[in-house]
Amino acid sequence: MATNNEELMKKFNMWGVVKETGVDDEGLSKFYNDYFTFPMFKDEGLVLYNDFFGKRKIALTTYNPFKLYKGYTEMTKRLNGKSLDGNMTGEGMIQGGIVIFDNQGNARYAYEEIIGDELVIDDIVAALEDVANDEN
Repeated sequence: MATNNEELMKKFNMWGVVKETGVDDEGLSKFYNDYFTFPMFKDEGLVLYNDFFGKRKIALTTYNPFKLYKGYTEMTKRLNGKSLDGNMTGEGMIQGGIVIFDNQGNARYAYEEIIGDELVIDDIVAALEDVANDEN
């Protein structure tokens, strides 16, 4: 997203927030070095996770084993196509997402993570453009 929207991204700072360290620091380091080279912070009290995303945890969207298997294979195929490994280490139930703040520190948009689904980049770019336009 950042590489395709360089001019827009120059108007924003980007940070990563993690919920735990000391569990899979090797995987976290790989994620940082290979995929997300922006500053990262640990959310000790899970404030972002709880306040913005309401303590959401992974839940089944269906009990149909065929749909579950299909969803898993589609996600695995997408991850493999991007040379990404699925991380199965540590606490994996709490879901996060993306929060977009304005230059006053006010949260303007929040996108909830849906495990297995790709981010809707067009929606996130539109939100960034909206915030950037409001600040001009």
